[in-house]
Amino acid sequence: MCGIVGYIGHRDAYPILIKGLQRLEYRGYDSAGAALLNDNGELSVYKTKGKVADLDAYCNGKDVSGTVGIAHTRWATHGEPSAVNAHPHYSESKNLAIIHNGIIENYADLKRKLQSKGVQFRSDTDTEVMVQLIEYIQTHKKLDLLTSVQLALHEVIGAYAIALLDKREPSQIIAACRQSPLVIGVGKDEFFLASDASPIVEYTDKVVYPEDGSIIVMRKGEELKVVNVLNRALFPKIQTVDLNLGQIEKGGYPHFMLKEIFEQPECLTNCMRGRINVEANHVTLSAVIDYKKQLLAAKRIIIVACGTSWHAGLIGKQVIENFCRIPVEVEYASEFRYRNPVVTPNDVVIAISQSGETADTLAAVKLAKEHGAFIYGICNAIGSSIPRATDTGSYIHVGPEIGVASTKAFTGQVTVLTMLALALGKEKGTIDNDVYLKVVKELYNIPVKIKEILKLNDRIAELSRVFTYAHNFLYLGRGYSYPVALEGALKLKEISYIHAEGYPAAEMKHGPIALIDSDMPVVVIAPHNELYEKVLSNIQEIKARKGKVIALVSKGDTTIAKIADEVIELPDTVECLEPLLATVPLQLLAYHIAVCKGKDVDQPRNLAKSVTVE
Repeated sequence: MCGIVGYIGHRDAYPILIKGLQRLEYRGYDSAGAALLNDNGELSVYKTKGKVADLDAYCNGKDVSGTVGIAHTRWATHGEPSAVNAHPHYSESKNLAIIHNGIIENYADLKRKLQSKGVQFRSDTDTEVMVQLIEYIQTHKKLDLLTSVQLALHEVIGAYAIALLDKREPSQIIAACRQSPLVIGVGKDEFFLASDASPIVEYTDKVVYPEDGSIIVMRKGEELKVVNVLNRALFPKIQTVDLNLGQIEKGGYPHFMLKEIFEQPECLTNCMRGRINVEANHVTLSAVIDYKKQLLAAKRIIIVACGTSWHAGLIGKQVIENFCRIPVEVEYASEFRYRNPVVTPNDVVIAISQSGETADTLAAVKLAKEHGAFIYGICNAIGSSIPRATDTGSYIHVGPEIGVASTKAFTGQVTVLTMLALALGKEKGTIDNDVYLKVVKELYNIPVKIKEILKLNDRIAELSRVFTYAHNFLYLGRGYSYPVALEGALKLKEISYIHAEGYPAAEMKHGPIALIDSDMPVVVIAPHNELYEKVLSNIQEIKARKGKVIALVSKGDTTIAKIADEVIELPDTVECLEPLLATVPLQLLAYHIAVCKGKDVDQPRNLAKSVTVE
């Protein structure tokens, strides 16, 4: 949600900024802009509603010279998407320009105070309030920019990652962060900054992840300087980032989403590498070894997450309760933080987030820590805020996910949750050894079975054409397949804009069955497990009302094939791993329907990849 890029050094800044914004397009945005300081000390701001390509076209023929610049993609919060509300924002004098990712919660009070002192505003944004406040302090107290930023941040309530230019100090960028992602790239006599490492890795693999409350001063010809609002020096560690350009490019696929769907066999292999041995008979998680006492002592597990990660948590609940015999609750992080939940030091809280920056999940982690709970993070983005805030955890190691609609991160999260349940159940002695060995072996072989499903891509693409007419979809599943139904419906909603709902199949009779007619496609996840006969009855109820049924069934199933309109066969596996297989064709179905409808698959409207505001 919003992307920021900055550069200061010896190269032309503009090409680096534009390419960096393109790397961050996956985060979701509705406008873009850049500010550049040229060698004459002129500060120029260019911005427009629309895509990065629109910004690049707008800048064609304009002066974009200079070796210092900042750039931004905005996802609207305060003020509609427009060129005026796009970042960067000038201060009143146009001496300063700022970009900002996050939200200033007390912006209205600050704005009223500044207006009462005669400050004129150009936009409706909270971000402009910050740059006007900094300039007001700088001007009226006759302070340097760093001190002015420190004093301004004392007054600001909210989350932010900012970068600031001052045309009177043309060899400097000042940045700051609090509860919002920021990465600093350190090159030879040059610095980069961005919301994540993807715009930086082309130029340097040396990065700094500043801690909350950091203010970073980047000056030409000087060492990186990091302080806090009290001007106390901080000394963050320079890390080597393990990310290559091939991971953030499409690699011949028409969309990142399709690429990432097809990457899942390799990604899940990477997720399990070093955790499941080559004999596929044992799971080892370092977090379970290092924190066995805390995990074994848990009286309850609470999973907090949002969106797709919440669906993964629902699957995790079932597999952890099944193998570990610990009660598990799954909470929307956004609700958990506001309802005064009962959390005790006997609880383990599992926080799941692809980006590791989800604002609601971060707030839930903070609340749980205040109550003394032990926090376990499951994330994809190394060095992100949630791994830094938790006691321990596991990375899913599926590589950067660029498509806004999550695919490989979901299956990675489910894989890690399953490994956690297996490892913890083994330590507790609550899982039968034969079951343990069978599930570990089946999990190890899941990537091969996903490859088998991916061979159905062309058939699913053809099938999708039939259903582009639909205005509504219903997704049904039971047991482990119910969260898959929720996730399948979410994928379709996100990228095709077709209304879809996921339901437990048995609940269909308690309301949704009223919707079923010849125009209502119903996707039913019906592998051959203990609930098969129950789901079969649900399909018969749908067909009796002329509903169109797309059924996901176990390979060789002939019973459902006789009554469903379309059947997609899945390889056999144990019941708790069926979600890892059933999810893949639903991802493909959503993808191809969206493509047939001409939608922007990788960047669906109104959505952001990393939701860093409430």
